[in-house]
Amino acid sequence: MQNNHPHDNHDNNNKPAPTSGLRHVALYVNELAACEHFYVDLLGMKIVWRPDDDNLYLSSGSDNLALHRAPSGARFAAQQRLDHIGFFLATREEVDVWYAYLRIQQVEIKAPPKDHRDGARSFYCCDPDGNVVQMIYFPLE
Repeated sequence: MQNNHPHDNHDNNNKPAPTSGLRHVALYVNELAACEHFYVDLLGMKIVWRPDDDNLYLSSGSDNLALHRAPSGARFAAQQRLDHIGFFLATREEVDVWYAYLRIQQVEIKAPPKDHRDGARSFYCCDPDGNVVQMIYFPLE
């Protein structure tokens, strides 16, 4: 019996080189202007391209976040598949600075800063559309 599932192909001779990493996320949002304020004015992302009033492309330098206005009447699952998106911070101390700043800005906080067993420190908040955002320091060494 032959199995034609692509993951079961053991011939790696034609396998492409590994990707350069995950650098692009695209989100449907209902509150495009409020999300623009959150990601640009609060988090400091730059507008890369605004092709029209329903689409916005942002970057922090080596990444790209696309915000697309959700289609009118769109219905999304009650439990989204995307758990959260994360923004790296340069130092452990920045986690607490960002936490205090976003609280002052009345951003919804999901979980306060905490240390993780791998040496990381982070907290979770929400963008205006309810997408969970993790602000994280992760020691790369």
